[in-house]
Amino acid sequence: MSAPHVVVTGATGFAGSAVLRRLAAQAPQAVVRAVSRTPPATAHGVRWVDADLAAAESLRGVCDGADVLLSLASYIGPDAERCAAVNSAGTEALVAEARRAGVGRIVQLSTCAVYGPGPHRGQDVGELTPAPVSPASRSRLAGEEPVLEAGGLVLRAGLVLGTGDRWVVPALVDAFRRVPAGWGGGEGLASFVDVDDLARLIVAFALGGGSGGGSGSGDAAGASGVLHAHHPEPVRNRDLMTALAGHRVLPQRPAGDWPWPTCLDALAGTPGWVSERQFTLLARDHWYRADEAWRLAGIAPGPGPLARLGRAAQWYRERGGLVPG
Repeated sequence: MSAPHVVVTGATGFAGSAVLRRLAAQAPQAVVRAVSRTPPATAHGVRWVDADLAAAESLRGVCDGADVLLSLASYIGPDAERCAAVNSAGTEALVAEARRAGVGRIVQLSTCAVYGPGPHRGQDVGELTPAPVSPASRSRLAGEEPVLEAGGLVLRAGLVLGTGDRWVVPALVDAFRRVPAGWGGGEGLASFVDVDDLARLIVAFALGGGSGGGSGSGDAAGASGVLHAHHPEPVRNRDLMTALAGHRVLPQRPAGDWPWPTCLDALAGTPGWVSERQFTLLARDHWYRADEAWRLAGIAPGPGPLARLGRAAQWYRERGGLVPG
């Protein structure tokens, strides 16, 4: 496509903003329609549309004339009704509108949280059965169904880092304040991705791939189904905590390690916002194979999220362990 028409929902969000930046850099000729409940006052070279996934009538016409839909909007808060309205019913209405408009390519951003509490150690998509435990992850799993039925691509991402992250590192800061030790030796492995690398992957699948440091031999345009979308190499918890301390986001990691039951007792005994389930997700094994996504996209995954942390260090130092919001 010489001048692809791309619709991006969730365009003011964490991942959506990064995707808009990537589209502007990689495909300045693209006609981009950015969808948000709160469009900015300045257009920044894109056409902004005020629409809400929870209000199906507001979606009418948002995909008219589009070649590609990037479904990046989600609600990850505790309100179960809003989770269902946005992530499940809203995505279904959006995909129905895309199909009505004849959109040829649909890419949706989902989450590995749909797999539930784990532990998970290097499985690929076909080796796992989703078992979501929160309203957000249950509704996001349900929202994958209309995309897959339409022949689209679902990208399940691990934990996303970078400027704009209001959950992952702030949660680590809150948890470390309450559990000021190495967590079970810091041996837990988890899948992470820098938000700009995630944006590279999403845009590669949107536009057909083959640029951005890869061999260009992938099949991004024909990819469908479900893929994992994070860096192929998992990150060890102690390495992440050490890197955050090096960027002055965390205090220097203490020499002592606490066994896991002691960590849970300390977490429960000290006020804070991170739950035991969230703490377990951050500190224990939750990593998934992701080689296939990068191969199909025809791009290299880059040096990894720890190498990218410096770009977001100031954001994290200013935000600290604030409750997401």
